[in-house]
Amino acid sequence: MAIQPQRCKRAGVSLVASAALAAALTGCSHVPGVYTYVPASEATASGGGNAAAFDAKAYVEKNWAEKVLPAVETDAVDAATLLPALAADQDAASKQYGSQAGTGSPYAFLTRGSGTVTKVDEENPSHPLTIQLDGTTGKDGTVQVVTGPVIAGTALRDGVKFIHFSDFTNQLDYADVGTELNTKVKTEVLAALDPKGLVGTKVDFAGAFSLVAPGSILVVPTQLEPAS
Repeated sequence: MAIQPQRCKRAGVSLVASAALAAALTGCSHVPGVYTYVPASEATASGGGNAAAFDAKAYVEKNWAEKVLPAVETDAVDAATLLPALAADQDAASKQYGSQAGTGSPYAFLTRGSGTVTKVDEENPSHPLTIQLDGTTGKDGTVQVVTGPVIAGTALRDGVKFIHFSDFTNQLDYADVGTELNTKVKTEVLAALDPKGLVGTKVDFAGAFSLVAPGSILVVPTQLEPAS
């Protein structure tokens, strides 16, 4: 009897196709969408109890100041360099400056820059600021930086390069880390900001974006503040 793949549960919870297999098979692989069954004794804690559930919030709290912010500080490419490179040869620039979560995934980039806020798009649920980069004119010299309340995607998780799917028990935990990183941005970076109050002012920013839509640079910020 063939076993049909099922949505993988948290670590230590058996995946079964029938009651007859429940005592023998459990677990999932590190390959998205492909589940490998292993003996229950190998997937559960000693004594028969379930392994402790992964805490994505705790993971992000531990790594935010220790790894995430230093990664952006070290690896962010000046937007005035990155944007023209992407416009000239997206494939070459993506390989030089970007990173992928997996084969076929969109490239993610870490970037930083300074510029003047020209507007806030309040009709977009991400309320992005449009920033005209210093020393540029026209649309080709602009980026958008999200200010919430909605922050979608996994640009920050994928851009910092040290967070890999193989580090986690299953795809759900990996996805939760991306969500918690976006939540951390809202609470640590954006909570005290007044986006409309920034219009017309110069700001410094740093963060990550993914090339999901060609020509659209939507930065998830780890830094967004009035220029010093």
